[in-house]
Amino acid sequence: MVLSHFDDGLSQQKKVEVHLKITSGPTFYMLRLPNFRQLPRRSRIVFPQTSLRLFSAVQATRNTKTDTETLGMSTIPDVPANISFPKEEQKVLEFWKEIDAFQTSLKLSEGRPTFSFYDGPPFATGLPHYGHLLAGTIKDVVTRFAHMTGHYVERRFGWDTHGLPVEYEIDKKLNITCAADVHAMGIDKYNAECRAIVMRYANEWESSVTRMGRWIDFRNDYKTLNLSFMESVWWVFKQLHEKGQVYRGFRIMPCSTAIGTPLSNFEAQQNYKDAIDPAVVVSFPLQSDHSVAFLAWTTTPWTLPSNLALCVNAEYDYVKIK
Repeated sequence: MVLSHFDDGLSQQKKVEVHLKITSGPTFYMLRLPNFRQLPRRSRIVFPQTSLRLFSAVQATRNTKTDTETLGMSTIPDVPANISFPKEEQKVLEFWKEIDAFQTSLKLSEGRPTFSFYDGPPFATGLPHYGHLLAGTIKDVVTRFAHMTGHYVERRFGWDTHGLPVEYEIDKKLNITCAADVHAMGIDKYNAECRAIVMRYANEWESSVTRMGRWIDFRNDYKTLNLSFMESVWWVFKQLHEKGQVYRGFRIMPCSTAIGTPLSNFEAQQNYKDAIDPAVVVSFPLQSDHSVAFLAWTTTPWTLPSNLALCVNAEYDYVKIK
């Protein structure tokens, strides 16, 4: 069938041969244009009267339930002037749920080349915020694109159940202030308390992520506390170590004196407080003569436990006093 289109660049009508495959469904017609990509960009397709008569003839051969079905689609409802886009999005989500769109797409893509996507799972001890939703949208775009380009993309939601955020919540709940309190309570009981809250906001997470339109499996999720997950991480580390790709270095890190462990930036900010600390003067004895020491004044004494060296300036004058 010959369809005509207008080229916006030349403003001239041209004819292009376009092959149409008309599929008659139970309540609609589906038009497929296999060579549609051959049309110039920014083209507007116009169906000639001969094409319209053909579609009318096809429609007349069906035992339709209504006379309102038209070319290429079923009944088109009137769009109100005050349309609610959030409600329309909810309709789309309900439709996806009704036809099980995500799981169906996975089944249809079985046997394709696998696209592996390594996701950094969030903590379920807090509610999702803007940063989570933004990163989740980007992850959804990447995996959807991989699926659309001919890959099988398994997408399982994960939960980070390790680290201090969980322990911090339990410490506040049980008024634990140091490692000795944990040992007095019993590590097994302490771990049980931590496991009990790791999925505290799982329902809120699923609701928010689903509302954003992200396709991911919550029913077949994984948790970092699973032995299978932890052992897989140790296995990967072992492979890196055997290949000589693990080395020991030094880095200045925030440190918790209460629990005796370095902190990530995220963990250090969880209990951030404004505090008044005294300025202190610290002595650094010379290695060659311990009776002589440099005196250093600091207004940040909390950095001293991780201090590695004292810096001096060769162009400055230092005074030796007794």
